[in-house]
Amino acid sequence: MFNTVLIANRGEIALRVARTCRELGVRTVVVHSTADRESAAVRFADEAVQIGPPAASRSYLNVPAIIEAAVRTGAEAIHPGYGFLAEDPDFAEICEKHGITFVGPPPEVMANLGDKAVARALMAKAGLPVLPGSHGTLSSCAEAREVAKEIGYPVIIKAAAGGGGRGMAVVWEPQDFRRLYNQTCAHARAVFGDDRVYVERFVEAARHVEVQVLCDRHGAAVHLGERDCSVQRRHQKLLEETPAPGLPPELTAQICDAAVRGALAVGFVGAGTFEFLVDEHNNFYFIEVNCRIQVEHPVTEMVTGIDLVREQLRIAANAPLGYGQEQVVTRGAAVECRVNAEDPERDFAPTPGVLSRFWPPGGPFTRVDTQAYPGWRIPPQYDSLLAKVVVWAPDRDQALDRMDRALGEFEIAGVYTTLGFLRDVLAQPLFRDAKHTTSLAEQMLSERFPDTR
Repeated sequence: MFNTVLIANRGEIALRVARTCRELGVRTVVVHSTADRESAAVRFADEAVQIGPPAASRSYLNVPAIIEAAVRTGAEAIHPGYGFLAEDPDFAEICEKHGITFVGPPPEVMANLGDKAVARALMAKAGLPVLPGSHGTLSSCAEAREVAKEIGYPVIIKAAAGGGGRGMAVVWEPQDFRRLYNQTCAHARAVFGDDRVYVERFVEAARHVEVQVLCDRHGAAVHLGERDCSVQRRHQKLLEETPAPGLPPELTAQICDAAVRGALAVGFVGAGTFEFLVDEHNNFYFIEVNCRIQVEHPVTEMVTGIDLVREQLRIAANAPLGYGQEQVVTRGAAVECRVNAEDPERDFAPTPGVLSRFWPPGGPFTRVDTQAYPGWRIPPQYDSLLAKVVVWAPDRDQALDRMDRALGEFEIAGVYTTLGFLRDVLAQPLFRDAKHTTSLAEQMLSERFPDTR
């Protein structure tokens, strides 16, 4: 195991990684911007290094400053968390050139899977089902329109370099295609520096199911079960749970097996997530791979008892998994809600500010991952995630009741939050009956704000 790990991230994930390192006896160095000098991660790490001003481009994405901090503090490995540099193959390669272990897949694997068009082709070759669509990226709007015409509307245009729910546009009618094609290309060029796109059939009423996999450097791979992430707004996940409710066990077993098969086919190493759509006829389709720890990883930890960050570090240190698929046992049900500093009444606009009150819930089988505390000023430069509330129970009904109790206890003042909206989701009959799809949140908003949708 490593002696010192540098954490190249901020917020709750930086604190989350630091905690596991502490339990492993690993010294931690956290880098931070000037806006985060009072953060909880800075407070709890063994050492903190300021690397730049609030703008992420000059701090958390400042590769030379991060590498310099790692070399100067003697860090043998860098854990990138999620977001920022977590899926940047160039950064992973630079780490390697400096003799620093990047906690994640090899650069060439990340490069292939980070290009969603390439990943789609690789998974099709490995025998995973993919949605009808283009073979690779498209060179022109005319070519893309031909593909859309061939597979039928609605279609979705996706940025090859996209991620995090960004760089996508659904086209319902042919007359809208050119405008949305140009819009998606421009967005992809501005955000990802890469305007290549591809086209797939859009499945409107789908379930979003993903599989957590772990692969070591010795050819062993396991899955840790599936997560249902169908409660989304504009492709941003709001609530996640495991196991995926309302799906036949034989179907989820097929999806999990497909994820492991895909991971082995591309030489995946580390913790990754294979994402799928499940349509109303229980057909499933591969959509993408995330080569990092996920925001929603705690629900998997709750039902398996496996610390995913610990496994990431062990794998990066060349340790074998040490267990096979038959040793992975899941128990009960777990649910996670993302509490964001956003105002649902104003189309979920971020609401940075000072937390005049912050009283997180507790109680049996209730976990809160957060960097927040009373008096903390939420910086406007970063994402609006305030806390993740995670609960476990022997079955789904008890888990949902426990989550409702926990959200009801959560006291936050000084900013608007999504607490109320999340409790509304929990009360939805469609959700309670596990008959919801990715359109649930938008349906709720259409009923709540009929004049603005």
